[in-house]
Amino acid sequence: MIPRVHLLLGMLAAMMFLAGCVGAPALAPTQPAAMAPIEPSTATPAPTPTVAATPSPAPTPADLGYTNPVYPADFPDPFILRVGDDYYAYATNARGKNLPVIRSSDLLTWEEAGEKGDALPDLPPWAAVLQGLTWAPSVLPRDGGHMLYYVARNTATGQQCISHAVSKSPDGPFVDDGEAPWLCQTEQGGSIDPEPFVDDDGTAYLLWKNDGNCCGLPVWLYAQRLSADGRALLGEPARLITYDQPWEHPLVENPSMVRHEGRYILIYSAGNYADRYYAVGYAVCDSPLGPCEKPADRPILSSAGDSVGTGGASFFRDADGDLWIAYHAWTEPVVGYPGGKRSLHLARVRWENGAPVFLRPEAMSR
Repeated sequence: MIPRVHLLLGMLAAMMFLAGCVGAPALAPTQPAAMAPIEPSTATPAPTPTVAATPSPAPTPADLGYTNPVYPADFPDPFILRVGDDYYAYATNARGKNLPVIRSSDLLTWEEAGEKGDALPDLPPWAAVLQGLTWAPSVLPRDGGHMLYYVARNTATGQQCISHAVSKSPDGPFVDDGEAPWLCQTEQGGSIDPEPFVDDDGTAYLLWKNDGNCCGLPVWLYAQRLSADGRALLGEPARLITYDQPWEHPLVENPSMVRHEGRYILIYSAGNYADRYYAVGYAVCDSPLGPCEKPADRPILSSAGDSVGTGGASFFRDADGDLWIAYHAWTEPVVGYPGGKRSLHLARVRWENGAPVFLRPEAMSR
C-alpha cells in the first residue's frame, strides 16, 4: 500500500489548493475509448477549464507518495479489484493480449498476472479474434469465484457486444462458454463498457453504454439489476444520462458508480478518446437506476501537466477503505495511436459539497 504517512501529508497539504487540482465540481478502436482510432471531431473542443493559482508553498507529487503513471505501459480503460492483500488491474486489449491483467500489493509496483498476463486468453467462438476489439473488462466477485464482464465483436452482426466469463482466480484464465453474446442492444448499435456496482445492501447492478455512435444513433448510459450470481439481468434497463453538453461531444461512455451520503455518484468519460480533450464528468443519481442529473457543465477530471486525454475512470477502494479512481491518460507529446500509450494513473477521491474531487500528482506539479 502507498505509505500512509505520505498520503496523510499529501491530504493535509492538498486540501489547501484543491481548486487547483481539477475544475471546480460545483461549477464543475467505432468511437468509444476502447475502440479503433476515429477521425478527429470537426466540432471545436471545449477549452480545458481555467485552473486557479496554486497557493505557495505548492504540494508536490512526493507529498502523495507516488507519481503517475503507476504503470507506464499501454493500459486503457483500467478497472481495479482488491482481493485480500493484492490488487488486480484489468484493461482493454493491448500488447497482443485480449484483456491484460496485472497484480500489485501496494498499487505502485505492478507485474503481469494470469496466463501470460492475459485474463481471457481464449475468446468464445462467436467473437472476432486478433482484431483489437476486446474491451473494457470489469470483475465482480460472486459465489467463491469471479465474474468477468467484457466487450467483444460479434462476428454474426459486426457489432460490439457484452459478454461474461468465469474463473475461480481473479487473474483467470476466465472462460466464456456462451454460444452468443450475453447483452447486445442490436437495434441501438450494440453494447459496450460494462461495470458492476454493488449497493450497500449487497444488491448488484450492471452499468454500460449502448454503442450508438457506431452508426449515428443516440448514446445513453444504462443500468440494470443483476441476479445474485451475476449471470442474469433482472427487470428492465434504465437510462441514466446521455451527452447533452458541448464538451461531451460526440459521446458519453465508461460509467462507474459509488454511493456517497445516500446519493449515487456516477462518473463517465466523454469526447474523443484519441485527443487531449477527452475528460471525465459526473452526475448525481437518486438510485442506481436513476434518475440522474449533472450538477456541472464541464469536466471534473481533465488534462494536467503532461498527462492528457484523461478518461476510462473507475472507482475502487483500498485496504483501508479509502476511495480512489483508476484512469488512463496519454503522455505528452505523443497523443493517439500509433505511438502513444494510455497508461495507468491513480487519484485519491475527496468530497467537496457532495461532489468528487480527485487528488493526483500531475495536477500538483503545475
